[in-house]
Amino acid sequence: MITKYITAVSTAFSPFNARTGKTVRNFLALLPPNARSKMAIDVKMFGQAEAEKPASLSLKFKDGKEMPLDLEKMKLKDIQTEVDRHSRTLRRAEELAG
Repeated sequence: MITKYITAVSTAFSPFNARTGKTVRNFLALLPPNARSKMAIDVKMFGQAEAEKPASLSLKFKDGKEMPLDLEKMKLKDIQTEVDRHSRTLRRAEELAG
C-alpha cells in the first residue's frame, strides 16, 4: 500500500465488532512505523456497549482530497485498492511536474 501521499487518517470503531473492528485494526497495522511523524492519526474507539455502532475510516491526501470509506461494504483489500489507485495518480502527477 502506498502511504506516502496520505496526510491524515481518522477512524472510529469498536474493537468488539468482529467485522469492522478487524478491518480498521488491520489497516492501521499496515501504516509504516514512522506514520505518526508524517501524518495526523486520529483513532477513537467505542466501548462494548456501542459495539454495533457503525465504524468509520476517512483519509486525507496531499492534494486535499478526503476519502471517506464505507467499512460495512469494503474489506481490507478493497481499501488498499482505493488508496493505491489515488496514490498512483498523485505519484504520476508528481513525476510529470518534475
